[in-house]
Amino acid sequence: MKGVILAGGTGSRLAPITKIINKHLLPVGSYPMIYWPILKLKEAGIKQILIVTNKESLSLFIQLLGDGKELGVRLQYKVQQSASGIAGGISLAENFVEEEKFIVLLGDNIFETSLTPFIQSYNQQKEGAKVLLKEVSDPHRYGVAEINNEKQIITSIQEKPNNPLSNYCVVGIYMYDKYVFQYIEEIAPSQRGELEVTDLNNLYIKQQQLSYDVLSGWWIDAGTHESLYKANTLIYQGEKGE
Repeated sequence: MKGVILAGGTGSRLAPITKIINKHLLPVGSYPMIYWPILKLKEAGIKQILIVTNKESLSLFIQLLGDGKELGVRLQYKVQQSASGIAGGISLAENFVEEEKFIVLLGDNIFETSLTPFIQSYNQQKEGAKVLLKEVSDPHRYGVAEINNEKQIITSIQEKPNNPLSNYCVVGIYMYDKYVFQYIEEIAPSQRGELEVTDLNNLYIKQQQLSYDVLSGWWIDAGTHESLYKANTLIYQGEKGE
C-alpha cells in the first residue's frame, strides 16, 4: 500500500504568514507540520509516499525532505497546477499508485492514533473506500456522516450542514481502491471551482461501498491560528510524556 499527502492550498486561514510560506512547513512541535503525516504513514509500514503540492512550494519541500531517506521513506512529488480541490489532488496520484489500494492524508491533519489498525481493516475490504470519522462538538463546521452501524457503512455525507444528522465529521484521512480515478472523472467542479472530496465519496456511497472507522485519541485540522496553537500544545505535551 502507498500513501499520498496533499500539501498544497493557499493556507488563507493562517494569513499573513502563509503569504510567504506553505502552511505545511510551519512548525508543529519539534518538526515542520509535513513531518507528522509522513511519520504516521511510516509508523503504519507505508514508506512509498507521494507529496502533492503547488508549484511555488515544490522547491521548499524538496530542499527540506529530499527523497525522504533521512526520514526512512521514499518520497515522490507532484505539482497541483491550480486550486482544483482535494479530489483534483488525488487524481494526480494515478500513475504513482499503479492500481493498488492507497491512503490519502491531508497534510494539516494532526492526530494521535496509529493508522495501522485502520489500514489492516481496509486491506480486508474487498472493494470500495474507507474514511475515518471523529466525534466532534461542532459538526456544522465539517462534512458530517450519517452512518448505518449495522452494515458499517456511511449512508450520506452533508457538507457543513445547519442541522447535522450526527456528531461524526469526516476527517482528512481517506482510503481508496483503483476505481477512485474513474469516479473523479464523473464529478463536476463545485460552485467554488473545485472537485470536492465529498462528491467523490458520495459516489462510493451510491454503491454502498464507503465504510468507516472512528478515530480515537485527539485530532486537529491545523489550518487556523487557534488550531495550530492547539496542535503545538498537544504535540509538546506528548513529547514531554504529559
